Amino acid sequence: MLGRIFKAYDIRGTYPDLLNDTMAWQIGYGSSKYLLSDAHDAGESTPMMRNIVVGRDMRSSSPSLTKQLIQGINDHGGDVIDLGMCDTSMIYFAVNHLDCAGGVMVTASHNPPHYNGFKISKRRAKPVGEETGLADIRKHAAMVDKATLIRSNGRCEARDLWPAYSRHVRSFLDTGGKKLKVVIDASNGMAGTMIPRIFGKGSSLGLVPGLTIVELNFDNTKNVFAHDPNPLVAANLRQVQEAVVKEKADLGVCYDGDADRCMIIDEKGHAVGCDHLTALFAKHFLAQHPGAAVVYDLRSTKAVAEEITKAGGKAVRSRVGHVFLKQAMAEHNGIVGGELSGHFYFRDNFFADSGVISMCVVLSILARSGKHMSELVKPLARYPQSGEINFQIEDKDAALATLRKEFAAPSKGATIDELDGITIDCFAKNGWWLNVRKSNTEPLLRLNMEARDKATLSRMLAEVSPKLGRRVEH
Repeated sequence: MLGRIFKAYDIRGTYPDLLNDTMAWQIGYGSSKYLLSDAHDAGESTPMMRNIVVGRDMRSSSPSLTKQLIQGINDHGGDVIDLGMCDTSMIYFAVNHLDCAGGVMVTASHNPPHYNGFKISKRRAKPVGEETGLADIRKHAAMVDKATLIRSNGRCEARDLWPAYSRHVRSFLDTGGKKLKVVIDASNGMAGTMIPRIFGKGSSLGLVPGLTIVELNFDNTKNVFAHDPNPLVAANLRQVQEAVVKEKADLGVCYDGDADRCMIIDEKGHAVGCDHLTALFAKHFLAQHPGAAVVYDLRSTKAVAEEITKAGGKAVRSRVGHVFLKQAMAEHNGIVGGELSGHFYFRDNFFADSGVISMCVVLSILARSGKHMSELVKPLARYPQSGEINFQIEDKDAALATLRKEFAAPSKGATIDELDGITIDCFAKNGWWLNVRKSNTEPLLRLNMEARDKATLSRMLAEVSPKLGRRVEH
């Protein structure tokens, strides 16, 4: 059963049929065994390195899963610092702020209420994925026998880190006291707890002078969502888009369930592309740190690398996924990084991602510029994009091989690389490029294409699409 809930980057399943309290205890034990061993092997087995921070989201199953997770950690010998209900990014802060061996967040992120799961981080909040520890945790969890185990007596201490975390987050916010109105859709998730703790209720506590917050879907006590807590789905943005226009707000923000990522809405009610936001962030941070590296999702618009280079930075392409983005950030000492999923990473946030810090940076840019959000984004959205299109096909490798062979001829003028799937770049000669990646879990290929103009984009989509299978809505 455990094998069915362990994914590439986290642990997730429906409760209680696929994921239950017994498994939570096993995963707690396995996590403690792996995280404490990893810290010891790195020569960092200090007294604090026996601590593992634990937090949870608002789902009705989270309290019982958290209780059993903590018991499992304690029974192995790990000590727990219990943060209670919090956003996932607070875990990353706590691991670093308290110098712990790692952290576990009980959450199913953007999945429906009957799902739950665990996001695990090791020391310095480095991600734990299938190839970076999750397989070991699964093995440890599967092998432990609770009935015969000689338990160690780890301790559990509840701690309030909200004051320290709030100061850290607000250090990224500099509006100069300018009056700004932002509509925030918490998606009935953890942003409903986090935003008031950091900024005050509607900013009425005066924590951020000039900032007015209009709250949408902040109630996270009923285990129901006004809409799916996934801001990447256009339908889930309609409420905040309409509210931005109605309220004549400067900005809209829609968070996912565990509030580690968000989508930005401009003053006209239009969603801002996450790659365009990466380019905007790059300009902002490179003005303060000339020559620094900026890491970006390889599916991003060409404008991202162009803006990074123009601003004097080093553009670093990365594979898709937070494990790879974080690794690239650390390897290149990146000042900021972004991917199309809405995750944004910051060097001054321990190279970790944060939805609320992303919002703070956007507000700071907006206040300093004196412009509307749409004005800031318009010059960055200069190339037509297809968005991610899914194609169903059984032999994914054969389709990629066909694509590679067709465009490998020198006459095509293409540069081909396989950093993640296959990227075919004919931008310099013919004004287009594409990336096709395989789904890890479904018989799908995912296509992203961009061109200098709409006519070229349409023509190349018509040429390439039949080679990839049957187009499906996903």
